[in-house]
Amino acid sequence: MLETGQKAPGFSLKDQNGKIISLSDFYGKKVAVYFYPKDDTPGCTTQGCNIRDNFSELKKKNILIFGISKDSPESHKRFSEKYGFNFPILSDEKGEVIEKYGVFKEKSIFGKTFMGIIRTTFLIDEKGIIKKIIKKPDTANHSKEIIQGFAD
Repeated sequence: MLETGQKAPGFSLKDQNGKIISLSDFYGKKVAVYFYPKDDTPGCTTQGCNIRDNFSELKKKNILIFGISKDSPESHKRFSEKYGFNFPILSDEKGEVIEKYGVFKEKSIFGKTFMGIIRTTFLIDEKGIIKKIIKKPDTANHSKEIIQGFAD
């Protein structure tokens, strides 16, 4: 797992509209990158909708936000359109960025163990340095956690 103070690993991934988004294009800006397990599941929907509903507040604070999961751009498009997301969600189907950020780990649900994405958000400052890592974000209040994390 990465730590605060480290340089955030770069990436270039397709968003829900097929546009390539590169982290390096946003140096000089505050960026929140949140990793989530799966499109259109309860926690991931709650998290995305919270960000959507508070997007103007994030924008006022000059914070850009990108969601990342292993789902395809087509799945992201359906998910984004269904809930009216107003921010990019990026597809990492090969899991390379997810691995770089150390968020693909063993999980356990109902006594069953499997590998999956651990919901985690990285707050990256204007110089590309990880300012804060939010482990186990509160999906219903995530935008507040992001704003507070950049304010600390």
